[in-house]
Amino acid sequence: MKPLANPLFVKFIIYFNHNQDFFECHEVLEDYWNTFPDRTKEHPLTSYILLSTGMYHWRRGNTMGALRTLKKAKHKMTMIEPTSAFIDGINFDGLLDNVNQAILSIEAGQPFKSFLIEIVCPEIQLLLEKAVASIDLLAFGSDAVIHKHLLRDRTEIIRIRDEKKKGRR
Repeated sequence: MKPLANPLFVKFIIYFNHNQDFFECHEVLEDYWNTFPDRTKEHPLTSYILLSTGMYHWRRGNTMGALRTLKKAKHKMTMIEPTSAFIDGINFDGLLDNVNQAILSIEAGQPFKSFLIEIVCPEIQLLLEKAVASIDLLAFGSDAVIHKHLLRDRTEIIRIRDEKKKGRR
């Protein structure tokens, strides 16, 4: 199976293209990344994780965080080998152009504008069409999508963050 045909990557594309649930994009890609025993921060999936995070920040008005994160995503994307299975099946040049345009838009103070990840592989397109019907998507543009991290129980995240801060003292 092509890496981009993995069910978690398929979910990422659905969340990105169908309802712009960038927070959920990050979550499913992180789950996918964690399945690789040799994963590092240089793994190609981290560029997609950063892309999702940057788009989430930009839409919420955190332009500094969005700019920093999208620049990291772009850099990591340019480091992916042209023969990588992690770009086979999408219009990767178009995606890079869109990321670059997003960076330029943020730098120019323009409002949030999303884009689609273009699928060029019929096999992956078919997987997307089959999978989208089985995913319960939140409403496009809803607070539940835009402010997702604020609407969930963050007790465990805060506990872990506090423990890390104590360890740095």
